[in-house]
Amino acid sequence: MKNSTFSHRLCRSVVWACLIGGLTMSIVRAQAPDFQKMTPEERTAYMNKMRAASQADWQKMMDKLNLKLLTLPPLADDSNRPKHLKTKEGSTNWYDETGNTYVRSGWGNWTNYDEINAVNYTLPDPLTLKNGKSVKGADTWWKQRRPEILNDYLTEIYGKTPANTPRVTFTATGTDSTVLSGKAIRKSILGHIDNARYPAATPSIPVTRYTPINAAGPVPLMVIVWGSFPTPIATIEKLIDAGWAVAIVNTGAIQMDSGAGLHEGIIGLMNKGKDRDPNEWGVLAAWSWGLSRVLDYFETDHAINPKQIGIQGHSRWGKTALLAGALDPRWAIVFASCSGSMGASLEKRSYGETIDNVAGAGEYHWMAGNFLKYGGNWKAMPVDAHELMALIAPRPLFITGGTKDSWGDSKGEFLACVGASPVYELLGKKGVGTIAMPAPDVSLISGDLAFRNHEGGHVDSLDWPVFLEFAQRQFKLKK
Repeated sequence: MKNSTFSHRLCRSVVWACLIGGLTMSIVRAQAPDFQKMTPEERTAYMNKMRAASQADWQKMMDKLNLKLLTLPPLADDSNRPKHLKTKEGSTNWYDETGNTYVRSGWGNWTNYDEINAVNYTLPDPLTLKNGKSVKGADTWWKQRRPEILNDYLTEIYGKTPANTPRVTFTATGTDSTVLSGKAIRKSILGHIDNARYPAATPSIPVTRYTPINAAGPVPLMVIVWGSFPTPIATIEKLIDAGWAVAIVNTGAIQMDSGAGLHEGIIGLMNKGKDRDPNEWGVLAAWSWGLSRVLDYFETDHAINPKQIGIQGHSRWGKTALLAGALDPRWAIVFASCSGSMGASLEKRSYGETIDNVAGAGEYHWMAGNFLKYGGNWKAMPVDAHELMALIAPRPLFITGGTKDSWGDSKGEFLACVGASPVYELLGKKGVGTIAMPAPDVSLISGDLAFRNHEGGHVDSLDWPVFLEFAQRQFKLKK
């Protein structure tokens, strides 16, 4: 049985992939003609092909792991469906009176937005070793506990990055000193990924860097994980005005945001077009690898302060920013916006987006195949979001949600900050500073693990000014 979120999520992923990476009509590939130039009939046919390819790959992985979904009744007849929900014409989802989206996962679980039903979970203790002993000092954290947590993430959740990834060579492809009314210099850069081992896959790493035109020396840089148009010009200008450089990275060219593209991109290149094994990397880990190669490049860029390079992402790219920060300690500061399940929100907490939704056929490609074992089996998952945050400690981390972004579960994100705070404190830093959820627009930025729940929806634009205040204090920058 297909996951009920599949169609909506896959369609959105495919549109983004087409816009930024291109796709062919003959077979599913990561490079192609402009999706926007297709006729409605071609677009429908293509979407159906993508849906079928992604569903087939998901099913192959389920079969590898000997996993089966439940046989469920029709949605309208499901006795577990919350009774107050209504359907909308043209949608397979259900909605409550406030407009929240409800879906039923392939494991039979319905979306929940009631706090009463969200508290039945137990979190793993980030400061208890697998042998049951407590972590008493930083040395034990670095030598024993952190490697335990990281290994769980690599083998069970996001997948292992191959050891023999190809060389990447960056080339400047153009500059423009007239952007933002002459306030910035825009430089286009292309990362060429050596694909000699499998020429059919042609991933690349396109980067656009903006620097203040009046910079007197090396400046801090925020790398924004990005995968769709339009370019966030307002955000770029805000950072430029604050004296920062900005780099926008096109993740779709590294790896398509769809299960239909796993035989291409950097994942397909490494597997020579074959199917993944269950412990191999998913799309978020592939993007994180590409982002580390971008960091390699900027560490040699004389316009950039190599000790002040941060990473930011929103939504699925917020999930990516967290993972990238956990995997590569060179990221000096991390900002994850509205990242939801398998990002900053607690995974075992049933609220909004859940493990089931990510394990469904529309999003599973972000993760290792092994992650599918935890669909409908949340208690068995060995880690939770507070431990992903703990892998970033003691570096500064800024987590944000929105009051109207129920799917992203901002309270679950805050609770994960609370759960990660003991690790920050063990390492001599300051955690989030409270166990009480702050009021909307109250910024908890006095410590090294910061949180803000903005008044509004699924956006990051409202939090950039607060991030700059947080980062300037962390980096001891002059205002």
